[in-house]
Amino acid sequence: MAEIIQRDGTWAFDGDALRLTPGRDKNVSLFRKALGELVVPLGALAGVSFEQGRRAGRLRLRLRDGADPLLHATGGRLTEPNDPYQLIVEADRYGVAEYFVDEVREALLLDQVPVTPVTEYLLPGPAVPLSFSAGDGTASFDGDRVRLEWNWKTEDAKAAAGVRTLPLTDLAAVEWHPAAGLDNGHLRFTVKHAPTKAPPKYDPNSVELWGFKKDPLMALIAAAVQARLPHPARTAVVDVHRTLDTRPEAPSLPVAPVEDGHDALLRRLRELGELRRTGVLTDEEFTMAKQAILKRM
Repeated sequence: MAEIIQRDGTWAFDGDALRLTPGRDKNVSLFRKALGELVVPLGALAGVSFEQGRRAGRLRLRLRDGADPLLHATGGRLTEPNDPYQLIVEADRYGVAEYFVDEVREALLLDQVPVTPVTEYLLPGPAVPLSFSAGDGTASFDGDRVRLEWNWKTEDAKAAAGVRTLPLTDLAAVEWHPAAGLDNGHLRFTVKHAPTKAPPKYDPNSVELWGFKKDPLMALIAAAVQARLPHPARTAVVDVHRTLDTRPEAPSLPVAPVEDGHDALLRRLRELGELRRTGVLTDEEFTMAKQAILKRM
C-alpha cells in the first residue's frame, strides 16, 4: 500500500487501483470537489511521473487513450487546477512522492499493462443525477435524458424554444469547450439527424459559457453523457466496416476533396494502424481499408 496525503488531496495505491480523493483546502477547485473521489484501475494507466519544483512538486497520471469519458469529453481542455490526475506535492514530501511513483511503475511492469488505446471505458464517469447552472442556462442529466433550462441572460430567439428535453437515445455526441480569451465556451449536444452550425448563443441544444467559476462543472454533465454514448473506438470500427462493405446496396461514403481532406486521410491511416495493433481489425481488414484510403488519396 502506497499513500501520499497532501492539502491538495490524497492518493492511495493498493496494487490494483489508485484512489484519488480531492483535498478540503480552500485552494482545491470547485470542479474537483464536485467530481469527488476517483477510483482508477491499474489497467487504465499509461504512466505516472513526478516533477520537482522550487517550492512544490507535482504528481501526474497519464491514462490510456479512451479509458476515461471525462478526458474524452474535455479533450485536454481542463486547466491544471481542475485536472483530477495531478496532485501538488509539498517539498517535504518529495521522498514519499518518488516512492509512490516507483510502486505504481513496478505494478505496471509486473502486470504488463500496455500503453495502447482501449476500446471501452475503464472508468464509469461522474455519478448521476447531475444539475449545474452556468452561462445562459441550467443543464441536468439523470442518466436517461438531458434537460436544458434558460435564464434571463439567454438570447430571446433561443429562449423561445423553451425548456429542452433530449433523450439519450437521440444524442449523437456531446462536447464541452471552456471560454478562451474573447471566445465564449459552450456545452453542446448534437442530436441525431439534426446537425446545426448555429453559434451556441442561438443553438437551443447548447449552453453558452462565459468563463466564470462554475463553467467547468458543465464538463461533468458532458462526461456523464459521454460515458453512456458508444465508445469512439467502436464508432471507428463501424466506419471501417462500412468502408469495407462493397455490396451494391451499401451507401458510399462521401469523398472529401484532396486539398481539404488529405490530413484527415493520413489521420485515418494512423487510426487503422492502432485498431490493428489492438486486435480490433484483422490483418486482412486492415489491408483492405488501407487500400481504399490510399485510392482516395
